[in-house]
Amino acid sequence: MSEWYETLDGLHARAWETLRLGVCNQQHPARLPNFATVSPDGWPEARTVVLRSAEAASGEVSLHTDLFSGKVQSLRANPKASLHIWDSEQALQLRMKAEVSITSGADTRQLWDRIPDHAQQSYGVTPPPGARIDAALDYVKEPDPDTFAVLTCRISQIDVVHLGDDHRRALFSRASNWAGQWLSP
Repeated sequence: MSEWYETLDGLHARAWETLRLGVCNQQHPARLPNFATVSPDGWPEARTVVLRSAEAASGEVSLHTDLFSGKVQSLRANPKASLHIWDSEQALQLRMKAEVSITSGADTRQLWDRIPDHAQQSYGVTPPPGARIDAALDYVKEPDPDTFAVLTCRISQIDVVHLGDDHRRALFSRASNWAGQWLSP
């Protein structure tokens, strides 16, 4: 029996299993991927986000954010992003390219109603996220469903690297119906 990292199918399945575990396990490294965008003035931007869903069938993952955050402004100018996950226990790196759509308002109200009160505190800050303030705590958090947004990331590529005794790397793309291609690590 071969190990999961020895076949393209095994790597692809492990990538999506890792993402699924990131959604349901708060301690899993995939829970907090790095999310990179390009600012409207062309600068790369990376930040840590919380993975909220991962669906292999649709090839999509989702995140939640404040509608007035810098990442939303960047995505409106260029709706593409990259996600990065490093899982040291599996010696597994996932790098994903995605086209991102932004949903807010009435379309997210049912989801908002299911978010715990303490988590709603992250959506609705005055002044808006990233605004200059005079002192560290010169802001007010007031949960506001109108500032809650869901970022749906339609994955176009997943670059999977396993750094075991023998390094293996593969690229899976939506364009190839996720068939997979070995790459030199």
